[in-house]
Amino acid sequence: MVDDNELNRLRDAAVPAPGESAKTRAFEAAMRAYDQENISAVTQGSVGGLRLTERAQKLWSEIMQKKLIATPAIAGLVALPIAGYATFHMLREQPLPFGGDEKITETLADKPAINAPVKEKQAPEGDKKADADVRNRDTTTPLTPPAPPKPESTVAVAPAQQDALGRGVLAEPAPVESREFSLDGTAAPAVGARVDRMAGATESKYLAQPSTMPADQIAPQEPNRDRVEDFKTNPVHAALQDPVSTFSIDVDTASYSFVRGSLKQGYLPQADTVRVEEMVNYFPYDWKGPDSASTPFNSTVSVMPTPWNGHTKLMHVAIKGFDIKPVEQPKANLVFLIDVSGSMDEPDKLPLLKSAFRLLVSKLKADDTISIVTYAGDAGTVLMPTKVTEKDKILNAIDNLSPGGSTAGEAGIKEAYRLAQQSFVKDGINRVMLATDGDFNVGQTDDDDLKRLIEQERKTGVFLSVFGFGRGNLNDQMMQTIAQNGNGTAAYIDTLAEAEKVLVEDASSTLFTIAKDVKIQVEFNPDKVSEYRLIGYETRALNREDFNNDRVDAGDIGSGHSVTAIYEITPKGSGGEQMDPLRYGQATVNNGGVANADEYAFVKIRYKLPNDDVSKLITTPVTSANEVASFDQASTDQRFSVAVAAFGQKLRDEDATAKFGYDKIMEIATAARGADPFGYRSEFLSLVRLASALGGNR
Repeated sequence: MVDDNELNRLRDAAVPAPGESAKTRAFEAAMRAYDQENISAVTQGSVGGLRLTERAQKLWSEIMQKKLIATPAIAGLVALPIAGYATFHMLREQPLPFGGDEKITETLADKPAINAPVKEKQAPEGDKKADADVRNRDTTTPLTPPAPPKPESTVAVAPAQQDALGRGVLAEPAPVESREFSLDGTAAPAVGARVDRMAGATESKYLAQPSTMPADQIAPQEPNRDRVEDFKTNPVHAALQDPVSTFSIDVDTASYSFVRGSLKQGYLPQADTVRVEEMVNYFPYDWKGPDSASTPFNSTVSVMPTPWNGHTKLMHVAIKGFDIKPVEQPKANLVFLIDVSGSMDEPDKLPLLKSAFRLLVSKLKADDTISIVTYAGDAGTVLMPTKVTEKDKILNAIDNLSPGGSTAGEAGIKEAYRLAQQSFVKDGINRVMLATDGDFNVGQTDDDDLKRLIEQERKTGVFLSVFGFGRGNLNDQMMQTIAQNGNGTAAYIDTLAEAEKVLVEDASSTLFTIAKDVKIQVEFNPDKVSEYRLIGYETRALNREDFNNDRVDAGDIGSGHSVTAIYEITPKGSGGEQMDPLRYGQATVNNGGVANADEYAFVKIRYKLPNDDVSKLITTPVTSANEVASFDQASTDQRFSVAVAAFGQKLRDEDATAKFGYDKIMEIATAARGADPFGYRSEFLSLVRLASALGGNR
């Protein structure tokens, strides 16, 4: 069999040396390749023990046919000079006119031009994340459809090559990672890819057949190994049987960036990548905050009609964290833990990461400290703890980062925590900032092992945040796990603008924690509410007893953070109930009725101050005083957040919004756009339009 190195050598041989016939050299190179193939095995449907599909066999049949015509063609090329020489002597008294410059020229205008794009050089297999990780993670779901392929490049062709290739581009369709070559473009690395390359070489060298792939057909897509947690939408609960709802707050924003990237690449996101609460909390809101730092946040609860269901209402819970003024911000001790493995060698990974962290450095104060640890095969310290006054030294260390190796995440995290402890700032911000495409395939690869490691370090006062870069290999579940257990946030950075939002505009909330282990528990009054459901927060659900257990970890709130939670409730007697009433009704009580019968619900929020281990409690009764008569009477921010929640549910194809079109979402969001200094809400409107077009305007 001909290996890839031999094929490359034969391809190079197709470029003619000065004075040689390009066409003859191309014939010779192709023939040498075909002569070394096991043609008998191919015609029987397999090569090297690997099965070929019908299309692959057809391609090889074409190769056989070309081989049959190649020998007489070459013989003809050899005989032509002899015949020409004899004819010249016979007719030398009457030379044949060849044109003004008396040079024979060959035109290829009547032959089909081949302009197949050439895939950029594929990274070595050792630099890719191990496929075994994908197979071993049973709790995760590969994203489908896969992300569209990265922009492909064409190769510059020398003039001599252009003559040989008919002024086309040498076609070399890239191999894709399946074990079978078929008509839809998927191919086995050992067989299909080689067959495809040979087919491309045949056509570009002979110039006798059109490209195997039509010009308007999408090129084969690379496998997408992104991993996210599979979860089911929150169900509707009957307030009579299950009156209490408990969950941890979530200030992560990774889901919104993920959804945006999918829509801008031309496809609807997979449902499990859409976490509605992260989409809602992506946007800054002007909720009323606390008056002083002694109370870390303030909560506001409102009740309003549901725009997608005339029989239900929305209970809107908004939390606003205290915004620490820059002069009051504590010193920061940050460790950049940066993945420089081979898989990071893509424009939207390490190069974007370096630009993003340069932005963060410019935001820090002179007496803040930065360390840099990298990991790829082995962990290494690039920069010992350094004050921001030495900014040039820090920036040079970032600029000199380069990719290579596999991902030794465990060793990197341990080294990062060691440096954080070495320069620990009492009563300050001590945080590891992990930047990665999201996979650890050397060391502790189990998410539970990583969780335990980070939980242990969290107790020392060093927190961890995670920033994901790139698509195609992102382990979103791992990012969520370690960020939640590291008292940090998880964000996905897909553009420099997003880096500016997360690391510059939202730097205070990203870095400075004002409350930790924040939990919300809502008790609904069955005399007022028949049913309820929590919109989003599926991955943050807690048991009822976890609310008062200070050992149970929960989400944190940073300086100035906005957190929103929305319940859809069915008032008793509204006719919107989805469950049949109990046959025997509610048991009678002898106390003359239910206490606080005029309340819809009772909201409780439990939290800890950053350096405390004992939680505090905030309570809010929800009555008709919290209610507005119409949806339009709700505030601009409330209406916009509801539009985002509707959009997230629509992308997840939930029943609640099945009949609520994208046009209605656009109408609400446009009317509630309000002040939009950074253009986040305008961008949201464009995403709704994209989803509407991709989803058939449903």
